[in-house]
Amino acid sequence: MTEVLMAEDGAAAHGRALIAQNHDGAGMRIFIRSHADILEARRSGRELAREMGFSTLDCILIVAAISELARNIVLYAQHGEIRLRPEALAGDASIEITAADCGPGIRDARRAIDDGTSMIDSLGLGLPGVKRIMDDFEIVSKPGRGATVRVRKWKTKRTHLRGHTQKSRPSDCEALPGESRGETAVRNA
Repeated sequence: MTEVLMAEDGAAAHGRALIAQNHDGAGMRIFIRSHADILEARRSGRELAREMGFSTLDCILIVAAISELARNIVLYAQHGEIRLRPEALAGDASIEITAADCGPGIRDARRAIDDGTSMIDSLGLGLPGVKRIMDDFEIVSKPGRGATVRVRKWKTKRTHLRGHTQKSRPSDCEALPGESRGETAVRNA
């Protein structure tokens, strides 16, 4: 069941964030259209991370990643959504953050995650910074069809990839299926 929550004064239609929260534990969606929505996504992410028992430092990193991903939606796609989902796997908790839009997409996802790459002159973290501060990172984009960036922060300092728990954080990227269809997909390997 999904419930749309609006501000008490009904101001959601006037620029405040719309939030859809699943009551089955699957998380929440924050629709991103403006800078006010970015603030709501940050607040929701911070609240969820605190409820899950993340450290103060990890809460800060989670909020920074949400901020950058939501900001990219506003700057490049005009609208999209941030999905926040708590997850438990093999006794380890994580928060998954997905930023999805139907904007112009990212022409070269590999280049977009290289340090020093910026599409605009900005002081933000950029996708390379988001990749650095999160434990898992995946990006799928097809020009003209939008982009989806999925990141995860584990409560412990271990990452889970391909069914195996690893103690160190991987730093290389590999291509994912779909590149032959014009999609660019990159994830930590």
